[in-house]
Amino acid sequence: MRRTLLAVLLAVTAAVAAPVSGTAQPSNSDREPGNGPERNEIAALDTISAQAVAAQGENRADRYQGYPRRTALRTYPENPADKAIKLNLAPYHSLAPRLNALQRKSDRVSVEVVGQSGLGRDLYLVTLTAPESSVQTRLQERFRAAIEEGHKVPAGLYKAPIWINNNIHGDEWEGTDGALRVIEHLATSNDRDTQNLLRRSRIYFNITANPDGRVAGTRTNNAGFDLNRDFVTSSQPENRAMREIVERTQPLMMLDEHGYSENTLIEPTTPPHGQNYDFDLYIKHGYANGLAMEKGVQGLGYPETAHPEIPFRDYAPGVWDGWAPIYTAQYSMYHGAISYTIEIPQQVNRQAYDTLPVAELQRRAKINTDVVESTVRTTIGFVDDHRGELISNQTEMFRRGKAGEPQREIPDGFVPGFGPEDRYRTEFPRAYVLTDDRSAAATARLVDHLVAHDVRVKRAERPFTLGGKRYPAGSYVVDMHQPKRALANVMLEQGSDLSAKVPVMYDISGWSHRLLWGASVDIYRDGPFQFTGRDVVAAAPTGTVDAVPGADLALTLDDEKDALAVNDLLGRGLALRRQDDGTIVVPAAERLAAREVADRYGVRFTTAGPGGTALQRKTIAAAVGPDELQVLRESGFDVRTISTAVLNAGFDWSRIDVLLVSSGLNYPQLNATAKAALDEFLKRGGVITRGATGGRFNVDAQLLQATPVAGWEDANGVVNVVNGTGPVGTGALPHSFVYAPQWFTNLGPGVNVDQRYGSTVIAAGHWRPRDDGTGGQAAAAGQAAVVSGTASTGARVVLFGTEPMFRNHPKGLYAQVARAVYWAATR
Repeated sequence: MRRTLLAVLLAVTAAVAAPVSGTAQPSNSDREPGNGPERNEIAALDTISAQAVAAQGENRADRYQGYPRRTALRTYPENPADKAIKLNLAPYHSLAPRLNALQRKSDRVSVEVVGQSGLGRDLYLVTLTAPESSVQTRLQERFRAAIEEGHKVPAGLYKAPIWINNNIHGDEWEGTDGALRVIEHLATSNDRDTQNLLRRSRIYFNITANPDGRVAGTRTNNAGFDLNRDFVTSSQPENRAMREIVERTQPLMMLDEHGYSENTLIEPTTPPHGQNYDFDLYIKHGYANGLAMEKGVQGLGYPETAHPEIPFRDYAPGVWDGWAPIYTAQYSMYHGAISYTIEIPQQVNRQAYDTLPVAELQRRAKINTDVVESTVRTTIGFVDDHRGELISNQTEMFRRGKAGEPQREIPDGFVPGFGPEDRYRTEFPRAYVLTDDRSAAATARLVDHLVAHDVRVKRAERPFTLGGKRYPAGSYVVDMHQPKRALANVMLEQGSDLSAKVPVMYDISGWSHRLLWGASVDIYRDGPFQFTGRDVVAAAPTGTVDAVPGADLALTLDDEKDALAVNDLLGRGLALRRQDDGTIVVPAAERLAAREVADRYGVRFTTAGPGGTALQRKTIAAAVGPDELQVLRESGFDVRTISTAVLNAGFDWSRIDVLLVSSGLNYPQLNATAKAALDEFLKRGGVITRGATGGRFNVDAQLLQATPVAGWEDANGVVNVVNGTGPVGTGALPHSFVYAPQWFTNLGPGVNVDQRYGSTVIAAGHWRPRDDGTGGQAAAAGQAAVVSGTASTGARVVLFGTEPMFRNHPKGLYAQVARAVYWAATR
């Protein structure tokens, strides 16, 4: 009996072996399975699953757990300070009891805890679908995996996945409340349409992506990060949870519910559209459902919702672009979703929250919640109406990637308004090869990051040759004939200089894990490809101690992991030395400790030369942004946060070695006592500055003779740099990152140029001159980007005009900061 049932299951799934042709399947416009082949397919699935469950046992432990998945959610104490309460919206503490009650009431609703916020609040994934046995769930997973391989599946049997993400900005509340309305309707409604819908669909809701921000009424999470800028970096726990959701669910469509845009904003975006997308597979349905959502919002009948705006149709290029993979919607497209950012219309946060009457705030919040509900319902209906086409559409995207096919040329008018300004394409290389040439630790981190994002990486089992270069066994290869090649490429390519293509960009327009993460990555453009390797689940260990026995050990600061190892050893009280080129020396007697940190952090120790200055553990007083604070602490530094107010209130400088200034500290605004204490510190301690605030501090405190010059304030991206000597320039990468860049002129005697901007400044990004012609790339070319020197007070000073810790992204630049800290604090 069991053998027969397994054979039947294999027969049902055999259809997944045939590749999809790329032609769309007919629309599933009849939502009821009461007629035709769909009814027979569903009945067959039910029969096969019931028989298999009877044979295998309902309680079999299986990772393909069926639905419902009832989780007894822990509850939180009532918090009267929750900012949602004033708006008559759901406070966070009300969510678990509400979801627990729904799970008891309905067998269509399942809740899982998919992670915790920075403050430890649970993140809830709610799934609405008709009950499934574990065998049915296994079959759905087979279909999902088959689609990712580019194989067609029986559309009548595959439950269409839809993902609704809410409240990623904590003070944009109403996505949560609109989602709850839809969840409660789908969970409890007895009408036939709802029941049939859930037999054909799985609808996933991330109830609140940012519970800490929801409670506090802040855009950012508790660590101060904008979560809608972190997807290809995944530095925050909330983003890692969302990444896992989109990988696991592989939605056909997704919405990211935001606020506030006066007339309601519904994507698709303006150009530039990400050059790695198969945009033809996105824009047809993306625009059609955008128009459908617009009609639904207008149908609410509020004057405030009468004129929604669709950036693709209504905005100039660059105003609301779809370029960067840092946003939820744009990132989700790389996992096969037709996705949208939705901006609900009536502002209730920030100044409005504090100044408007409560009744007006609640009136606005009610309208916003209605808009959320409308967009969600419209999208669910659109997916159900076009299920076959959307499944085929997603399958085709993955098929093209695995086959290595070029992107399609999209003709003008493909959808109304599509023209030359919308046409962005790229040529995918055949493969990327990652080696340990520069930093094994950096390469391992990048490999693990790619794998975590569902990019397929292989590790060579024997030496091989590509493009005339011989690579050793153990090298990593990203074969670009893979389903999610677009995601692999958007992380590993250089990117483009968009400066001449669009006048503005919404946010950053350049990033590159290959150029900024410190790994050695080669590009193999095209040609024969013969390679034997194993799929990577996690990068191989990289830590080594290669020093001659009995000799002192050397650690070169090429990566954040190297700094972390140094700070670990300093924290143990070891007597380390710093050499003039920045190399850190560990005494031969501490070889065992070196071995421990090599294994822990994956760093490499070699034989050290003579000399060096004693190095102790360093404590930093930091007037910095949240991203820089996280980087410093993740690098193992002891950090005390300061500001103008903190210093004016009285601050103990006695245990501080280095002052780091990038925001929140204004020298002229210090009172006399605070200024005197700081001036006294500057006679013995080091100083590192970054950006406009840091440049002003250097001038006001009369440290280095160096005039800061501000580039165009909106300029951002990956820049080419030419490295000199000095604490930062030695051993640095040939690329850096800027956001509102600076450079330095009128350098005084003894001021060293560690880095200059290249003759071609932007490698990837957007940097134009101001309207008066100043601040552009031409003015920055060849100018000093990072300088160092000793002030008249005796303080060692480093001035950064670049952004080496921006949003915890450019991992390969963190070693520059560590080098600056150790140098500035050395006397």
